[in-house]
Amino acid sequence: MQSAPRTATSSTRPGSSPLPRTQPPQVNTQTKVIDTIAGRILCIADVRGRLSSLNDMAREVGAKAIIHTGDFGFFESSSLERINDRTLKHLTQYSPLIPNAQRGSLLAPETPPALIRAAMTISLLSEFPLLLSGQIKLSIPVYTVWGACEDVVVLEKFRQGTYDIENLHVIDEAVTRCLDVGGVKLRLLGLGGAFVPHKMFDNGDGNATIAGGQGTMWTTALQIGELVDTAQRVYDPTETRLLVTHASPGREGIIAQLALVLKADLTISAGLHFRYTSSWNEFSVQGDFEGFRHKIITGKEGFDKIWESVKPQVEAVVDDNQRILLEKALSVIERVPVVQPHIGPGGTATGDEPAWKNCWNWNLCDAAYGSLVLDIKEGRVKRTYSTKGFNYAYRRTANTTTPNSFTSALPNNAVAPPSPGGTPAPQKIQPLAPRSNGPSIAPTPPPQLPKQQQQQSAVNSGRETPKDAQALKVNGNATASSPDTKDKEALQSDEVVPFSEVKPNAAQSSTPPSGKATPVMGAPSEANDKGNWNAGPMSPVGGNEKSDVKEFFGDARDGIVRIHFPQNYNKATRTAFVEFGDEEAMKMGLEKHAEKMKDIVPYVVQADDRESNPSGGVPWPRPR
Repeated sequence: MQSAPRTATSSTRPGSSPLPRTQPPQVNTQTKVIDTIAGRILCIADVRGRLSSLNDMAREVGAKAIIHTGDFGFFESSSLERINDRTLKHLTQYSPLIPNAQRGSLLAPETPPALIRAAMTISLLSEFPLLLSGQIKLSIPVYTVWGACEDVVVLEKFRQGTYDIENLHVIDEAVTRCLDVGGVKLRLLGLGGAFVPHKMFDNGDGNATIAGGQGTMWTTALQIGELVDTAQRVYDPTETRLLVTHASPGREGIIAQLALVLKADLTISAGLHFRYTSSWNEFSVQGDFEGFRHKIITGKEGFDKIWESVKPQVEAVVDDNQRILLEKALSVIERVPVVQPHIGPGGTATGDEPAWKNCWNWNLCDAAYGSLVLDIKEGRVKRTYSTKGFNYAYRRTANTTTPNSFTSALPNNAVAPPSPGGTPAPQKIQPLAPRSNGPSIAPTPPPQLPKQQQQQSAVNSGRETPKDAQALKVNGNATASSPDTKDKEALQSDEVVPFSEVKPNAAQSSTPPSGKATPVMGAPSEANDKGNWNAGPMSPVGGNEKSDVKEFFGDARDGIVRIHFPQNYNKATRTAFVEFGDEEAMKMGLEKHAEKMKDIVPYVVQADDRESNPSGGVPWPRPR
């Protein structure tokens, strides 16, 4: 919906035209009988234009149909000129159709946006033109919503009937399908686009209820309203309702509210980019009913702030049909479950909302990592997950920790962990050398060492074992999966968020299995301007900073075996030493995040090169 000129919370472009007049909505629905006995439905997310893989994935699991949750790859040749530089770079980084070597050169820090645009062709972005021309055919029905990175012009052609591809069904607010399979009538209701609250009253380059522009698409309030209208028109109590969205109802309160209004039995979503499909029911993850209400109320409060700021402009331009849809959208926002006090001793508040216990949700991982299969038979819906799994192989290259490290890391008044027999194990306390800006109190260092190395030697001699324990703690905090929010960032932000400020904590180092002390990595000093890692002691940096560095490397974070911070680490220098387990992991980290490294300067070194080339060669990129 295009609103009046831009306000503080509305993203409508200045000078935008009044809202396009809409016709009374007409529901596009049909029932597809897949199999009267049993059938399998493949559910995937973010195929990102690699459409030739759909038939292969369906064949592997014996699927009769595919449900896709957005970022399908709706781009054609003319789409390239409509995609802005930021979104084009994002698509370049994650397109499965671009060879890694070419991707690395295109994403190099020195590569200007104009060169990326000149090198990009539609064949590197999406196979949709091949599907449109018939060179690729879909062997089974595919039901999809649009995602955060799609061309709104292409989707408009589907809505107008200009494009019609066999076995491809775009599910939106006016189009619903029913799959009759295995004794279940599965009603598909879809909501496409990224959920960006401040864009809910902006159509961008779209018409009527659809919204998007510059290679991105988002959800609008009118879109939600028409979806509610469609669901009410086709309501059948004998059907099982499946809500397909790009945004996750687990994260977005308004999407959770929409599922309540639509009386959804199941939801499937994407947009979080985990390595595994997430499966949950609100009753299973919320401590009480009030926790469920809190998520919904939080979404309502965020919407209300935006609505109050744009309400005068919107109400001044909507027509009668749009007003009906707007009221239905507002009814979704107001749909907050009521708490009923529990009567009886020790009782807690409960709710009268059946979905609290009966609606089940799945958030899919990207198609490159796995899928969900719904196996429907005799009226029952079973699910099977497939995934490449979490990658912990990087820990094989990290230094291991001896069992005594846990005991000797305990403070003097701590109780040692019990031995296998159940009695406390003998505890040997190591004296800890204090950390300070001056010389450390420790065994006398060799007199010929410089003062700075004396201090480091004192710290190492007194705290060698606790450092092992700290290194294990850092590895324990590492997880192999984290949501990639770049799709949403492409819509909301043009800035790179720097590392968080330093929060002092314990020091970080490690000892290899052989017992040979590994030199502590530090920042190059004036006395050692060649970049020797022994230049100084480590600064006290907490786990939050280490997490920031790992998140900075995104998908390449699994290859990091150790992260070090120089003594002078602060928000101004923002320099960290990142050690990868092998050359392939290091190359992946450098290539995929070269652009961000212009502003945040890590030193990157391969683990095997640490002793032979302790400076790690020339810092990449050079510090400025």
